[in-house]
Amino acid sequence: MSAPTLPVVPHWIDGAEVPSASGRTAPVYDPALGIATKEVGLADAAELERAIASANAAFPAWRDLSLAKRQSVLFAFRELLNARKGELAEIITEEHGKVLSDALGEITRGQEVVEFATGLAHHLKGEYSEQVSTGIDVYSARQPLGAVAIISPFNFPAMVPAWFFPIAIAAGNTVILKPSEKDPSAAIWLAKLWREAGLPDGVFTVLQGDREAVDGLLTSPDVRAISFVGSTPVARHVYETGTAHGKRVQALGGAKNHMLVLPDADLDLVADSAVNAGFGSAGERCMAISVIVAVEPVADALVAKISDRMRGLRVGDGRRSCDMGPLVTEQHRDRVAGYIDIAERDGATIAVDGRGIQVDGDPRGFWLGPTLLDNVPTTSRAYTEEIFGPVLSIVRVPSYDAGVAVINAVPFGNGTAIFTNDGGAARRFQNEIQVGMIGVNVPIPVPTATFSFGGWKDSLFGDSRAHGAEGVRFFTQEKVITSRWLDPSHGGINLGFPEND
Repeated sequence: MSAPTLPVVPHWIDGAEVPSASGRTAPVYDPALGIATKEVGLADAAELERAIASANAAFPAWRDLSLAKRQSVLFAFRELLNARKGELAEIITEEHGKVLSDALGEITRGQEVVEFATGLAHHLKGEYSEQVSTGIDVYSARQPLGAVAIISPFNFPAMVPAWFFPIAIAAGNTVILKPSEKDPSAAIWLAKLWREAGLPDGVFTVLQGDREAVDGLLTSPDVRAISFVGSTPVARHVYETGTAHGKRVQALGGAKNHMLVLPDADLDLVADSAVNAGFGSAGERCMAISVIVAVEPVADALVAKISDRMRGLRVGDGRRSCDMGPLVTEQHRDRVAGYIDIAERDGATIAVDGRGIQVDGDPRGFWLGPTLLDNVPTTSRAYTEEIFGPVLSIVRVPSYDAGVAVINAVPFGNGTAIFTNDGGAARRFQNEIQVGMIGVNVPIPVPTATFSFGGWKDSLFGDSRAHGAEGVRFFTQEKVITSRWLDPSHGGINLGFPEND
């Protein structure tokens, strides 16, 4: 008896689902069940070109549509998303594994950018200077780029694309979204919602695929800009390849986020924050806290408090009443578990071991429970590399200065936090630390949509961060006009160098 045929997640081109004809597919798993429930079509060169051609064909009319009409579509999309976000959360949980409440939280953070984009007319206003020279005015305008591409990761299949597409679309661009092949269905759901909101065909395209699709978008002369979020090695490749082909690129890379805990900190608040920030979404967050830098003598007490809270976490199917779900794939689960072995071999102490835990879910699921590692050597790969899973490390230091030195030595610079009741220490920390996003008694310092998201060092390639004012600048180009309207008294020919007078 042959195996049942699995449904195949399609592309979205010209306002409709388009089944892939490439003959290549990838499995899409339900991580809590440990089985493939569908497949996704992987684009070939012909499908890539069709998607790009559709986006470029739709651009002139969308660019020339009034801001008021564009905004009306954004408002309609916002209302539809708010009313039906529960549907999207279920899709995310089914394919990613995060619990439903976390999926809803992801959508809510993405919707902040949609709301920001509904007011984009204010941010697109140019400047005007009258009479800069006799009878001459100078003014500026911000205009869209054309077809732009978003390459998004598996860990936030709704929120990360929403960091980019609302602003890009509101500014008058057309968008090609290449979602992760691990959880591709959220992108199709969003495309259908855009259609329902009144977005013209071709303005929002979904191209399913793998590296072949990514490299095609990076090298195509008909794609003007690339927004990417993912691991640092891939972010570097995206940035270097895209810029080499004349594109604007914002490439957000990996992270190794630290939390510095001073002796005067409220250790109960620290323990709660560390568990929330370390194990939410099974640690598959670029802003997850993965290292606690404990200034002695608080480490022993902190390990005890965190361990006690970890043992009460419920791990299981995200559609049930659980705190943490599975990891996204079996391969990723095994890779993360391998870092626990590495840390132990390098001399770390396993304070809480998440391997082999009892879960509220199918035994075939991709399970790994919350894990706490103490006394982790900063030379261990378990410390130096991004784990991207539910593994929290403790590094002990003798002083504030030693803690700052540890954090600043890390090649990543995405997010960090300090926990203290000393305002002077917090102020000094935010000045001295070499990281792009900082929390003061806040474990996950993700800025709201009116500010911009992005790190320093190997956590960001390019000079533009996501959403906020930098997002508006990224998806637009400035045009400056120098204007003179002649009157009957204008002078005659003058071949001299023009001077302001």
